[in-house]
Amino acid sequence: MVRESILLALVALPTSTLSLHTSPGLPFVINTWGGPFTAATDAAYLALINSATVSALDAVEIGCATCERNQCDGTVGFGGSPDESCETTLDAMIMDGTTMKSGAVAGLRRVKHAIAVARAVLHHTRHSLLVGDLATQFAVENGFVEENLSTEESKRRCEEWRARNCQANYRMNVEPDPSTSCGPYKPLPLDQSALAWAVAQNPEPPSHDTISMVAIHSSGAMAAGTSTNGASFKVPGRVGDGPIVGSGSYVDGDVGGCGATGDGDIMMRFLPCYQAVENLRRGMSPTEAAEDAVRRMLRKYPDISSGIVVVNKKGDHGAAASGWTFTYAYRGGEMNATAVVTVPPLTAKDEL
Repeated sequence: MVRESILLALVALPTSTLSLHTSPGLPFVINTWGGPFTAATDAAYLALINSATVSALDAVEIGCATCERNQCDGTVGFGGSPDESCETTLDAMIMDGTTMKSGAVAGLRRVKHAIAVARAVLHHTRHSLLVGDLATQFAVENGFVEENLSTEESKRRCEEWRARNCQANYRMNVEPDPSTSCGPYKPLPLDQSALAWAVAQNPEPPSHDTISMVAIHSSGAMAAGTSTNGASFKVPGRVGDGPIVGSGSYVDGDVGGCGATGDGDIMMRFLPCYQAVENLRRGMSPTEAAEDAVRRMLRKYPDISSGIVVVNKKGDHGAAASGWTFTYAYRGGEMNATAVVTVPPLTAKDEL
């Protein structure tokens, strides 16, 4: 996972990025991460610029699908983040900021185009979330093709992980010792000594990235979406924050939108994107809204890794992060290139 800051000299950035919180104009696209993720920003923005018929929802789907096809840094789409059984599964969500309707899939198996399947849930059901093999069945019924989501690289990574005795992993309070063994595991009695042992002995597992995107059409209509292949070497069946409305992303066209990435199992407990958009509604700036959402998590989890981008309905934007130096990408108005912004992390000390 890319945790390093992406260093860009100011002279290399479009002039509009020097005022980091001011809208460059509409249409506008913003998403988590820079680097290879800027291909998604460009694809969504150019779709909005080049066709009058492309909607904000279209742009979000186009942008997220770009990373699903290209794999961006290997943590979106097929061929990345295998689970304990070496299978890649996908999570995605898309949301309409006008109707507040959303569609999502989680633990999607054997179908590459997760964001498109999520949009099919939005348009062709009254539901919000479909999961697992039954989400795959729905996808096939809607014309999607089943195919293997593993690659030689993802298989190699998983075999190397197994050769390291499955280190690190997400198991705790089990036997045999998850810090030295691949299992199979059996639960231990839940007492304080077992919990302390698990926390002390099992190192933090490898983490991951996610693409979360918000698009604003020139008309002002907004949409948001998220796509990810989840946490590397997760327990099979695990679903993170990506497909959860208000956690991975959220949008209300009357106010603004938010996209998030990070420790999804923790972040989903706080619905940080819902919180950030409600902060906008209360009158906070995008940066203030993002920082407040991150600080709420830091107070309970001082070591959490998180990154949140927030944009109001005009295209003013900001971000906040913890645990890593975060980057986000945006493009809007008449910008001739995507700009990347580096966001230093807040820390638990900031809360003292």
